[in-house]
Amino acid sequence: MDGILPVYKPSGMTSADVVSKLRYLLQMRRIGHSGTLDPSVDGVLPIALGAATKAVPALMALGKTYTGEVLLGVATETEDLDGAEIARQRLVAPLDVAAIDAAMASLTGDIVQIPPMYSAVKVNGRRLYDYARHGEQVERPRRAAHVYAFTRTAAPVFDEAAGTVSFTFTATVSKGTYIRTLAVDVGQALGLPAVMSQLTRTQSGGFTLAQTLDLRALSRETAPEAAQAHLRPIEYAYPTVPRVSLTAAQWGDVQNGKALLLSQTAPQLALMQGATLKAIYHRVGELYRPDVMFLANVWMNGDTMNESL
Repeated sequence: MDGILPVYKPSGMTSADVVSKLRYLLQMRRIGHSGTLDPSVDGVLPIALGAATKAVPALMALGKTYTGEVLLGVATETEDLDGAEIARQRLVAPLDVAAIDAAMASLTGDIVQIPPMYSAVKVNGRRLYDYARHGEQVERPRRAAHVYAFTRTAAPVFDEAAGTVSFTFTATVSKGTYIRTLAVDVGQALGLPAVMSQLTRTQSGGFTLAQTLDLRALSRETAPEAAQAHLRPIEYAYPTVPRVSLTAAQWGDVQNGKALLLSQTAPQLALMQGATLKAIYHRVGELYRPDVMFLANVWMNGDTMNESL
């Protein structure tokens, strides 16, 4: 089974848990995911099966969309509600809506983030969360990200009893963007502690929530058929790359990893044998050379074989 399976990850499960469950349900080992979701976050998690695991970097580059909630007036060590509280500033009146919107607008475009201590980023071979759990301090790397859109979706809610203000949002971001940190940065722009109080990933790798497969009700008997019905071909990871059908001679050259002289000008090409993606080639001078090879890919899902991306 080679292809991309859009899965719904419920809160309470890790991304690794989803992969482990699929390995059990489908009885296959070669499975990977395209972008970790925190245990408390639910939403779209594209899963690569078989030969599609080589397409994970391309899937991750397609960007992601989230909906969520920011809570102003409170901060935690993990930047979400799972961690211990480390700061509180009681609010005695609603915040100016224009000020919130301006703070959010200042965080769009190219930005630089410092990953949370409770994250999987590696420093000197160790995960940041490992340092945090042992109470050790370490300099965190600065990481570039791009926020395509970050907007409020409802009027802010002032909780007089709690002394907090919350608002819901939608954000479309590049890979490597920490939404928890985006919430904290909004607070910093407003001079307030802040935390991400809820988050759902509604789109990832070109897939939406409506396209996902929920694994919770599946068994080893029902999972293969359900997965096959939701499976999409590997080329879904390359929606803007032109496709080229290989001749028999060209297919022989591709199998041997040879460069091709093609009458094309695009920087990348998806080389197809019939309806099956076999390789991504990139242009070098006058020739196209191998980039990612999918020689073992066998696309069997006739229902979606010729579906447009």
